[in-house]
Amino acid sequence: MSPEDLSAVWITVQLALSATCVLVVVGAPLAWWLSRSRTWLKPPVEAIVAMPLVLPPTVLGFYLLILLSPSSTLGGWFVAITGESLTFSFEGLVLASVAYSLPFMVQPLQVAFESMDRGLLRSALSLGATPILAFFTAVVPACKRGFISACVLTFAHTIGEFGVVLMVGGNIPGETRVVSVAIYEHVETISYSNAHVLAACMMAISFFVLLVVFGLNRKAPIGVR
Repeated sequence: MSPEDLSAVWITVQLALSATCVLVVVGAPLAWWLSRSRTWLKPPVEAIVAMPLVLPPTVLGFYLLILLSPSSTLGGWFVAITGESLTFSFEGLVLASVAYSLPFMVQPLQVAFESMDRGLLRSALSLGATPILAFFTAVVPACKRGFISACVLTFAHTIGEFGVVLMVGGNIPGETRVVSVAIYEHVETISYSNAHVLAACMMAISFFVLLVVFGLNRKAPIGVR
């Protein structure tokens, strides 16, 4: 692997880890609310969460590019605070990846929360635990496999992004050039040997991710009916 490709691999891993960590914090409360809510807002919110699954990546990337541009409210605020633009930056890639991988975190967690034995939560609350403490001491351990599956799927999905990251981050070596973009560039320049190496790595990661997810799903999590 060339130094440029190694840099692309490192940036991709950093991006996937960052997006996964952000989505655990953002996605878990959202999934918990969706699993318990009975209001009319639930279907629209579920539809918004699932939209990245059906939207063409270039469409989502285009609107994210507009949303994060310096002329937008969010992009302008970031420029005023940091002096840098969200577009064509690593920070912009993280935000775009969070939006694109949101359903891969929220949906597995929602299923795990809905399948959990609610008696565990009631028991924790009856023993005097606060709702937040009950969530971390009763819900999280009971849904551990759901959290692992969600994190693994989110990490793998972020690694494989192409259209969204290309639209928002471009192809800046050492900054926003990720593995999927590097493979595309190698194919464009007919450097098939380099493309083979990166593509084989992606295939190996994908197989390992699916192996982990299917292995976890063979047994029902503790506390789940």
